Amino acid sequence: MGYKSVRLKDVLTIHEVYSIHYFEYMSDFSFPGESHDFWEFLCVDKGEVNVFSNERFHVLKKGDIIFHKPNEFHDVKSNGFIAPNLVVMSFACSSSAMSFFEDKVLQISESERVLLAQIIQEAKHVFQGRLDDPYQEELIRSENSRFAGEQLIRLYLEQLLLQLIRRYMVRTTSHAPLLVKSIKQKADGELFTQIRTYMETHINENLTIEILCKSNSVGRSQLQKLFRTRSGYGAIEYFSRMKVELAKQMIREHHYNFTQIADVLGFSSIHYFSRQFKKITGMTPSEYASSIMALSEHPD
Repeated sequence: MGYKSVRLKDVLTIHEVYSIHYFEYMSDFSFPGESHDFWEFLCVDKGEVNVFSNERFHVLKKGDIIFHKPNEFHDVKSNGFIAPNLVVMSFACSSSAMSFFEDKVLQISESERVLLAQIIQEAKHVFQGRLDDPYQEELIRSENSRFAGEQLIRLYLEQLLLQLIRRYMVRTTSHAPLLVKSIKQKADGELFTQIRTYMETHINENLTIEILCKSNSVGRSQLQKLFRTRSGYGAIEYFSRMKVELAKQMIREHHYNFTQIADVLGFSSIHYFSRQFKKITGMTPSEYASSIMALSEHPD
């Protein structure tokens, strides 16, 4: 029997990346704007920003992603009240499929959020320097980078773009939707979102596994498996990280001192807050505040 191969078609390919950033900006951050001959996208992970591009003004909130085509002028500013966290990535791609993203502001799904996180995770091990350096104009390879890290970045980025196109593309035929999710996957995603929303609502409390299970009608083992699968952390560790993320935002906004932040977020003491903050971020609250302040200062 003679087998014949099928050469797989590429709709969209990316081989050059210019920048990969994860910024934790202050509430008064302002970037004056630029244009360049390659693609760039900005995705809001926390907070809110104002973006001007292609003579249009956009207010972007958590989960929004905007694309800037080559040579399109764009700027970004905080709204003066909320300190934003942003994922910014620029790359070269000449595929015609990229025309879909022109003048687009989309909303990422949970699976697309995971893809962005995987890109950031790989970039930390593949390239030197900090991902929050706004003045870095060249990615330098690390001497001891992860095996196949660069290829995974490319694959995750291509999957992100293709997935967005397929999810948002309006089909003119009568075929069923391109993306079909199993009932279990959809149910798990909805449950994870439900529990995460519950955590956000009770961020100032000391939640336990028992409280989470009872309040969300879920078993202990199911809860832990769900969070391990979706986030890589146990439910309580995920909740602790949510607290610390909010603490980082509050530090950048300068509305509260460390003692007040610890109290607002339900930590038993300023000392316990500091220990948890350092455990998760690798820095004390004071060290973090100093690093953000240094980041926000523009060079002469």
